[in-house]
Amino acid sequence: MTQSFALIDGHSFYCSCERVFDPKLKGKPVIVLSNNDGCAVARTAEAKALGIKMGAPMFLIRDLVKREGVRVFSSNYTLYGDMSRRMNTVYERFASDIEVYSIDESFLDMAPVAPEHREELGRDLRSTVSTWTGIPTCVGIGSTKTLAKLANKIAKSTPQLRGVCDLTSDEARREWLPLVDLADVWGIGGASQTKLAAFGCRTAADVAALDPKLARKALTVVGERIIHELRGEPCIDLEAVAPTRKGCAVTRSFAGRVDDLDMMLEAIAAHATRLGEKLRHHGLATDHVTVFFHTSPHDIGPSRSVSTTVDLPEASNDTLVLVRAAKWGARRIWKSGYRYAKAGLMTVDIVPLDGSQRALIGALDRDRSGRLMAALDACNSKLGRGTVFPASAGIARQRKTWITKFDMRSPRYTTRIDELPVVGSA
Repeated sequence: MTQSFALIDGHSFYCSCERVFDPKLKGKPVIVLSNNDGCAVARTAEAKALGIKMGAPMFLIRDLVKREGVRVFSSNYTLYGDMSRRMNTVYERFASDIEVYSIDESFLDMAPVAPEHREELGRDLRSTVSTWTGIPTCVGIGSTKTLAKLANKIAKSTPQLRGVCDLTSDEARREWLPLVDLADVWGIGGASQTKLAAFGCRTAADVAALDPKLARKALTVVGERIIHELRGEPCIDLEAVAPTRKGCAVTRSFAGRVDDLDMMLEAIAAHATRLGEKLRHHGLATDHVTVFFHTSPHDIGPSRSVSTTVDLPEASNDTLVLVRAAKWGARRIWKSGYRYAKAGLMTVDIVPLDGSQRALIGALDRDRSGRLMAALDACNSKLGRGTVFPASAGIARQRKTWITKFDMRSPRYTTRIDELPVVGSA
């Protein structure tokens, strides 16, 4: 049984999620903004046609948006994440092994499907996802993950293929790879493009024709793998089980500007609370946290970017431990006279809590901590995230000018019944 993969992704996924619950948006230009309503991170085809670029700051396109009637939404990650989960539930009916590659992309194992039936299955998959979730998709099929990714891009840009492209055969690759630009090959970034251009490479077919040893010398082993993958020789396996995370971060831009230490400490404590939740969700822990905050390069006035790392006696995912460490670090690097625009926490080299080394001096009470954190997570799971939190994260939430803005967020239709529209009685 030869290997075969399918990559399915949602069209302008965030925007498509918004359209599912508001049919009047169909055919209209729609964009979704990043955290804090900063810049465009998702655009419909209609918005792209107006010249709105990915990452365009809202303050620069505001006049265009108003003039052209572009519908603008704040990021609604709760909704998008749940819609992604629903799509992957559909995929499970078509493939036994699935790799969730991103919120809107998944690889499916197609090896058990006969070659002559794969394209038909791809169309059935698209139709089922559309019927059950309302999200439009494209499917790319290939004997390697790189080819599946490439096929997906071709399917998306070639209407006559009706949303499905199969590059498993030699004939299909000979037809399509010469038409694919170098920049569209998965894994080839700007620096690699420059090096490959020096070898006369302009298309995916040119890359596939390169000597693998030459590519390895110029682009390391990654370049060699890309060549083999473009030739239909699998080098990247399906990761049906997600690899252990190596790092974790919680960062947010402020709604306004923070120039008060107490307000900064509230924000840092809230970030540490979220970091603890993330680590516990994956059964992981960390023995250090890096605290950072900085001003905006767009502001008038003095600028500053600063960070510090605080070590713990042993690995932990206890929210209270992380909050204390993060606040201590924030106090250490705080300096008045600046208007900070963003702050966050990062950690690397995270490890499974159960297998982590214990401290000889200053060991933490994991039994008590585990019970307390389990109770906290249970409350927030049942009653909603943020129901129970450390007081240091700020009780007077209405005074938190640092909270991320979501002024144009749609209801969280699939997870919050209290946000569903209600039809009043006549």
